Amino acid sequence: MTYNEITYPFDTRPGDGEVLEVSEGILWVRMPIPIPGLDYINLYLIEDEDGWTMVDSGLNTGEIRDHWRNIYEKYLKGKPITRMLCTHFHPDHMGQAGWVTYKWKIPLTMTFGEWTFGRMLYLEAQEETPDYVIDFYRSVGFSEAMLEKVRDRGFNNFRQAMSQVPMGFNRIEDGDSITIGKRDWQVIVGTGHSPEHACLYSASDGILISGDQVLPRITPHIGVYPAEPFANPLKKFMDSIEIFKQLPRDTLVLPAHNDVFYGLHNQLDFYQSHHEDRLNRLILACDTPQSAMDLLPVLFDRELNEKDKGLGIAEGLAHCHYLVVKGKLERVIGEDGIWKFQKSGARYKAVA
Repeated sequence: MTYNEITYPFDTRPGDGEVLEVSEGILWVRMPIPIPGLDYINLYLIEDEDGWTMVDSGLNTGEIRDHWRNIYEKYLKGKPITRMLCTHFHPDHMGQAGWVTYKWKIPLTMTFGEWTFGRMLYLEAQEETPDYVIDFYRSVGFSEAMLEKVRDRGFNNFRQAMSQVPMGFNRIEDGDSITIGKRDWQVIVGTGHSPEHACLYSASDGILISGDQVLPRITPHIGVYPAEPFANPLKKFMDSIEIFKQLPRDTLVLPAHNDVFYGLHNQLDFYQSHHEDRLNRLILACDTPQSAMDLLPVLFDRELNEKDKGLGIAEGLAHCHYLVVKGKLERVIGEDGIWKFQKSGARYKAVA
């Protein structure tokens, strides 16, 4: 089959603390997460001869640890966890990794970029929000009410969302091959959503464990944040689409959110058209200088609440920076000190 449309081969999902076998020796696990619109994360267990590999771990909550204990007791056939592999550093994926590696006395397996970023954010977490973070959000158009919330929450919540990130780790890189049981898994690194996101592909079975790099029903979040304020993550994400298009059309995709699906190329095509549409909208809207806040109604077809506005501005910046690098837009500073974006050629004070 060519799977020109998204199809879902399973008419059920695993319950909390339960598993569903999606292919021989591969168990699908779902864990609850308090993220509106997502609600659950998909995690996977792959059987090896002498144990199991965990792919991603869930948020650092007591509820999820209890679910894992239940799974360990009921479904592992008396074998231990022998490898903890995290696709990327986001807390819903890496949050329990420290607990898992300590419990089973195993190393954490990740790409260098993801482990480094996760450990850095964990170590730098602090109660008081640094001035440079406030300055960034003020520059991109946050209201005073939004800035106050940034101050109140402190500098990132990694200490709460993550168990202690291990000091050492086992590095994997793009193109590496990992043998688990009867399968060889190729590491395919995607970028844009996170610095060095690791996916696993089994050519023999046509299975891709895609993490957040490829998701059904939604587009992965691509945003610009204070740690790298002039980044161009959308360019990296669009380049990564071409990498995954090299995989067969009938690949079975095991994503981190929503449902296991067929239709990889259909979804990749959708990502391209979705982002190209947003880029075209921005070009048309930027005849005069526009802040990322001004551009929210251009990029999104629904009104965003205060929390979603922060994510929306991050995504808007990613699209604007893509066009700045392409030479389609210029980044300028308005009289109010806020970054503005306008079609190239206007005479305004440009920033780096």
